[in-house]
Amino acid sequence: MATTLAKAEESVEYAARLEHVSKSFAGPGGQQLVLDDISIDVAPGEFVTLLGASGCGKSTLLNLVAGLDKPTVGSIATDGRPSLMFQEHALFPWLTAGKNIELALKLRGVPKNERRDRTEELLELVRLKGAYGKRVHELSGGMRQRAALARALAQESNLLLMDEPFSALDAITRDVLHDELTRIWTETGVSVLFVTHNVREAVRLAQRVILLSSRPGRIAREWTVDIPQPRRIEDAPVAELSLEITDVLRGEIRRHGQH
Repeated sequence: MATTLAKAEESVEYAARLEHVSKSFAGPGGQQLVLDDISIDVAPGEFVTLLGASGCGKSTLLNLVAGLDKPTVGSIATDGRPSLMFQEHALFPWLTAGKNIELALKLRGVPKNERRDRTEELLELVRLKGAYGKRVHELSGGMRQRAALARALAQESNLLLMDEPFSALDAITRDVLHDELTRIWTETGVSVLFVTHNVREAVRLAQRVILLSSRPGRIAREWTVDIPQPRRIEDAPVAELSLEITDVLRGEIRRHGQH
């Protein structure tokens, strides 16, 4: 089956480029700096994870890249409009799994006579073949996240933004979806910017892990993950790098007095 996403164009310089991005919000004591001087390039087809303790600004940064908010300082450019997948599936419960995906195709301007076939392709891509007519309440948690992923892919963006999409799932389901996401990323060539607070999840999935410090979020350190895919979360190289990153993360938490 041919997927509906084209491989990322090699001629494109970046999928996302953040240059000296800072973000402040008004608070009781005045402006509160949440993100400070963030510069990141995500290459076409690259899988990057943003890692950090709760409250370090990971989700805020993802919202900025998605265009849901604007930076206070700095600039953000993306290769087309990104698609965003949330912690919760955010599927419309009054629509079937298939109709949720078709809605994304409709909003993108796909002709009505093409939507059903495109939807069936996407459902097959995320291993939900035959689930077109199922209501949201008939789907398990893992199936709902697969449907949400299919809906995000229906936007045919070159950049997929994922905000802790597997955090609410049990360990076995999360493990299966890690495999599925890796397969889909490999097949489609989409670029991924993935937010998590789970160190092993970051190492299992990504080509590059970027650690944000806390209060405000700054790039503390980054790692290139030279471990061949497919990876398992219990693999020795994954565990070894995870321990190294965890030690640095703990140091950042202690340094900022976060408990």
